[in-house]
Amino acid sequence: MEGLVNKVAESGIITLDLEKFYPSQELMELDLKDFLFMEMLLKEKDFREKLEAADWIQYNSKIVAVHCSTDAIIPMWAYMLVSSKLKGVASEVYFGNKSTAIEKAIEKNILSINEEEYKDKRVVVKGCGDIEIPSSAYLMISQKLIPVVKSLMYGEPCSTVPVYKQKK
Repeated sequence: MEGLVNKVAESGIITLDLEKFYPSQELMELDLKDFLFMEMLLKEKDFREKLEAADWIQYNSKIVAVHCSTDAIIPMWAYMLVSSKLKGVASEVYFGNKSTAIEKAIEKNILSINEEEYKDKRVVVKGCGDIEIPSSAYLMISQKLIPVVKSLMYGEPCSTVPVYKQKK
């Protein structure tokens, strides 16, 4: 077996797995329909009473996706009121359903990376994994890294699709 060379290991390619940006906290949805009269009408007094009676501890340290699954008209102040109840309880609060909140949490995590760690490096964004990563994450990581990397690829180090190569 002498003479075998692992070209992938020697290539200096950095593999970036977007699964590491997936939120680690549990995610819960808060559907405002549960706080409405007949799940359709927001009556301010009833809405406030239901918010006061709600068990907010269930959202402790979780990511919360706030939305309304019915066609009810929800005034903007209602979202603000819900946000005030979740402040200091939930780890993060997003508007939308569970998949929207996951997308936004991943985006937040990608935006927090120090792109200088990838300056003039050859980076491959891992393509397959155990967790479904939203397409928006691939757009976001590309926008974050293209200004600094030597090259950006998609796939696995042994089989990549070139995405970007720095001009010389």
